[in-house]
Amino acid sequence: MNGILERFASSYAAAQESLTGKGDDQSSIHYPAVLLFIGDKTADAIGPIMKIHRQKWDNSAGVTYFHVGTASGSDRGAAASDETHGTLASTASQESHANGRFEAKGYGFGEVRSEDGGSLLSRFLLDDSAVPGDPKTIRKELYRAFYWNEKQLFELNKAIRRLESHIAGYGRMYSSFDRIHLSVITRVDDPLNVFIPEISLLAQSIFSQSFKSVQMDLYALISEREQLESFGYASSAGMAFLRELDMMQRPEYTFSAPLHVTEDGLSIPVTHPASPLFDLVYVLSDKNERGIADPGGMQDNYEIICHLGLLKNRKQKEHQVDGQAGSYNNTSFKNNIMTESGRQGYVSAGFSRVKRPNQPIALTVLYHFYSQLLLRMKTGRELGIKERLAFFGLDPAAVSSRADHVVPDGSRIEEMNGMMTRPVGFASLKGMSVREAEEALFGDGCRRYFQANYEQEASEALGRLDGAEELDSVIRQQMAEHPEISVFHIAAWTGEKDGAGGVLEALRARIRDMAGQLEADRAELDRYYGEQVGNLPFPKRLLMDKHNVRSFIRYFLETIYQRKLELLLLETELKLYRRYEAELERLHGHYKRQAQRLEQLEGELHASAQQSIRAADDYIGQNIMEYYGLVTEDIMRDLEAKRGPFIFFEDRYVGNLSALAAAGTDRLLERLIAVVARDLLTAEPFDQTFEDELLRRANVTIDYSNKQVLSKEDLFKMLYRTLEEHAVINVRLFDYTQEHRYEEKYFFGDASSEFVRYALGADETSRIYKLGVVHEKRSSGVEKLNLMGGFHLEDLMYYRNGKAYYETYVQNGYEFHGVDPGQLPELR
Repeated sequence: MNGILERFASSYAAAQESLTGKGDDQSSIHYPAVLLFIGDKTADAIGPIMKIHRQKWDNSAGVTYFHVGTASGSDRGAAASDETHGTLASTASQESHANGRFEAKGYGFGEVRSEDGGSLLSRFLLDDSAVPGDPKTIRKELYRAFYWNEKQLFELNKAIRRLESHIAGYGRMYSSFDRIHLSVITRVDDPLNVFIPEISLLAQSIFSQSFKSVQMDLYALISEREQLESFGYASSAGMAFLRELDMMQRPEYTFSAPLHVTEDGLSIPVTHPASPLFDLVYVLSDKNERGIADPGGMQDNYEIICHLGLLKNRKQKEHQVDGQAGSYNNTSFKNNIMTESGRQGYVSAGFSRVKRPNQPIALTVLYHFYSQLLLRMKTGRELGIKERLAFFGLDPAAVSSRADHVVPDGSRIEEMNGMMTRPVGFASLKGMSVREAEEALFGDGCRRYFQANYEQEASEALGRLDGAEELDSVIRQQMAEHPEISVFHIAAWTGEKDGAGGVLEALRARIRDMAGQLEADRAELDRYYGEQVGNLPFPKRLLMDKHNVRSFIRYFLETIYQRKLELLLLETELKLYRRYEAELERLHGHYKRQAQRLEQLEGELHASAQQSIRAADDYIGQNIMEYYGLVTEDIMRDLEAKRGPFIFFEDRYVGNLSALAAAGTDRLLERLIAVVARDLLTAEPFDQTFEDELLRRANVTIDYSNKQVLSKEDLFKMLYRTLEEHAVINVRLFDYTQEHRYEEKYFFGDASSEFVRYALGADETSRIYKLGVVHEKRSSGVEKLNLMGGFHLEDLMYYRNGKAYYETYVQNGYEFHGVDPGQLPELR
């Protein structure tokens, strides 16, 4: 069930965010882009980033993803990719695709592509089988093994060249092939970042053969939440990389190594002249500038990576003009974060989003729709006790009619007049009781005849009668003819608590009355049997013995056995009532369970909606339950007014909820979702900008005459503040106002929207940062990216805290570096 709800909410949210047919569009990147993930720990980032690109960029299929990991760490990479990207198919001989997993046998190269034929993920697994797993030396040993294994280095060359070939195949998707954007992504505590210069420069060198320039950025991810148990070693490994990174970003940094390997085994050096290795280095942590750990883990950082890629490499569409504050200029930004001495500063960023909370809305509307259906089922037509009995087919006339069909008619009693009698004169009979006279004339012949022709046949017919199926059939037919009567009514009417107005109590009262009547009739029959024949009021003639005997026999049969037949009918009817009493108790349990199952689903839908609302921002998620309760009710009433009061219970809509629930909750849920998606979420109240929707929702609980109604300007102030507060920089610095702090802030949204226009002018006179807008035609929301640069690694709290660990581990024999530590800058 949770899976069905999640797919429904996600599908609606995705459709609302793309809104292809309603005016929203996707952005495009201008130049080809390659994302190079280095290290097993970066595998977790691959799937989320690919997903964001697919949602945001209309030419995302041309983006290339390359992951360098190890054979021993391939499981993590496989799981991370498949969990977020669906089923992938392998194209490499070293790879297998089993049980939906991307698995590697040993080391080598493999490619996997999404099912839609879009984005390509290539993975190169380094052979670390000969590398000791000793954490004291693993970074150093991995570095050495990288150079020792010439065959592996040749395979890596081939793998990167295959990327180049893949990019060329998607040339039509890009506006220009002059430049390529290479983004290197790593975790600071991953040992594989020990050879980031080697892999980055090899990729840059190969791409330079096809592109005029290669712009190379590094994203260094810090996961402080994962360092609860191995904080000492992880901090030391992270510090080792930061120390190496400080060396790579020096203006005088140079590099030369024989990394190009030809098919003939010849090596060609790759060189890097004196300059910082990366154009810009972004340091992103899961703990923000205020020291608060991001509850979403790294997800915000993945959003930042994608939005930075768009900011720096965006295709300017025709007739689109960015906001009045100007677009991003990479050269200007670099200059502003550089010190007077020429030392390059580092960059971090924060990201926030304000949008219509589509997933909570979808789940809330689904809950309210179902809740309204149950309300209609519970408050349908009420019946009096006579009408209720007739509904179940248990009114006296109906039960009496069934008894008449079970017991044979009285014609066979007439036939008893032809039975043989013993030769007894009337003079002897008239002094006898009726019982004695029957014995004298017939023996037990009449009793046996009645038992065979009436009592036995009635018993057999009663045995063949299936009271349960009969009642079930009647109820099904009645519910089909009367959709206003539901399982809730039946459960209530058949329950003990329904009291004197209940069907069960009415049946029991009828049983008590009939049992009393049966007892009285039996006593009356016994009295008749005790009377003397001579005193009975049948025609008698003097001196006509045979005539008087025949006259008595006719009177006897019509009086005694006709009464016995009436008693049998009464007994049969009473048995039917007692059987129906037991069946009603069974029906009550059955329909009560159905009603409880329907109510349980209501509770589960409510809990799912509430959980989704809680996951949204406190302000953006306010009043969702109240507002969409009213919206849903209005839409349902409008549809009922146009198409009939019971339209939702027809098969072309939801249908019979009880029958669907009996077939399984999932089936009922799918029917509800289909109607909600088709008839409710497409209605006019859902086709509005996020600002209008939020304003209406914010005021839904306020009385019309209340002076505190939120104005649109007040709403914009709150939105503006919410975006700024949530876009706090994702790295913690020792000094919040460090010396070289430089900031730029960008809105991603419709530059012509009221809110974006308000935001551009909100603090224009006091603004000390550059503000711009990346125009994307959309009505579903707005995003904000805050850039902050100019700090240095020693400004990081992570650096200051990890320094002591690093020095202690080095003093205790840990070797973290592949290069000579003497070449590295001193710790600051």
